[in-house]
Amino acid sequence: MKLTINEVAQCLHLPLSTVDRWIRQGRIPIQRSGNDYIFNESALEKWAESYNLMFSLPQKVKAQQQEARLENLLPAMKRGGLYHDLKGDNVEAVLGAAIENLHVLSNSSKEKLFEKLLERENLTSTGIGKGVAIPHPHDPMSDALENPLIATCFLEKPIDFGAVDDKPVFIMFILLSQSIKIHLHLLSRLSFCVRDNSFVEFLKTSPDSAAFFSKVADFEKQLDRADNY
Repeated sequence: MKLTINEVAQCLHLPLSTVDRWIRQGRIPIQRSGNDYIFNESALEKWAESYNLMFSLPQKVKAQQQEARLENLLPAMKRGGLYHDLKGDNVEAVLGAAIENLHVLSNSSKEKLFEKLLERENLTSTGIGKGVAIPHPHDPMSDALENPLIATCFLEKPIDFGAVDDKPVFIMFILLSQSIKIHLHLLSRLSFCVRDNSFVEFLKTSPDSAAFFSKVADFEKQLDRADNY
């Protein structure tokens, strides 16, 4: 892994001058390559532990690592969870009910997300048609998430979302990510699924989690095969 010396100092939670001196003295298992510093993450973490030092990658670096290994839908959906009979008579109510189920978020992050989702809906409805909506904040949530997630929410009753085809929404996929690149990657794969009428008809049966995740896996296999041709 390559980092700048500033990022190495952030990893170790040490002053820049201390890290620079220790590198010059050969006390830290790091090699210099131009303006960057190369190290093995596990080796550096083990070294830090032996000296009772903290070690953690900066958020920016974590995001870069995640973008380098973009996940498919299935892990993001399993992380976000599947919810049935979500109550609410309007967009605001069902979004609020959905967010309460996202236990990975702190209370302050939930409040901020609620505001961002409403702002996005006021800008343009995320109801994409066929009874499907994909609510998401206008900007990524890099400060609140370690991994992307998609919460699948079956509504207790269809509601008016102001969708492009004017059909009421019966299911929401709340898509949260740390970067635009991750967002677009997951949105593209999700769009592939919901463009298929058979997938939408399957969703209307309100399947349990095992059947739902199995169906998503099947569709992703189709998508991967198509990408390889």
